[in-house]
Amino acid sequence: MIKEFIIAMLWSISPFGEAKVGIPYGLINGLNIYWVFVLCFLANVLVFPIMIFFLEKINSYLLRWNFYKKAAIFVARRAKTGSGNKIEKYGFWGLLFFVMLPIPGTGVYAGSIATYLFKIKKRKAFVANSVGIFLSSVIVWSTTLLTMQGVS
Repeated sequence: MIKEFIIAMLWSISPFGEAKVGIPYGLINGLNIYWVFVLCFLANVLVFPIMIFFLEKINSYLLRWNFYKKAAIFVARRAKTGSGNKIEKYGFWGLLFFVMLPIPGTGVYAGSIATYLFKIKKRKAFVANSVGIFLSSVIVWSTTLLTMQGVS
């Protein structure tokens, strides 16, 4: 049982799914519905400070290598064209809404990159990301629970 909680939390930290995958994983594996929500949400929130630290401290060092620099520029361009106008225009609310969308490519990783690129104040961005993650987690959690009830 603890193993499944750890796996659900790891999915929630992973850039390949975040809580959008961690919560359904935990629910499908029969874990307590409330603990799954809380632990996956908190694990997903932890990504923001880690990403900001990475972007501010380690990113500048890694930009020395050409292959990393090309990848970073690709990600930055994609982030700016994908949602940049809305985040730049609406600030806090644009970031919150972007992180809240429970679809691939949105979430705390993209929200952290947007925070870094658009130089949004970290405290405001942390709140926007946390509320966005919470709302996204509620959507995924309730949708998964309703789907599981309909299937069984």
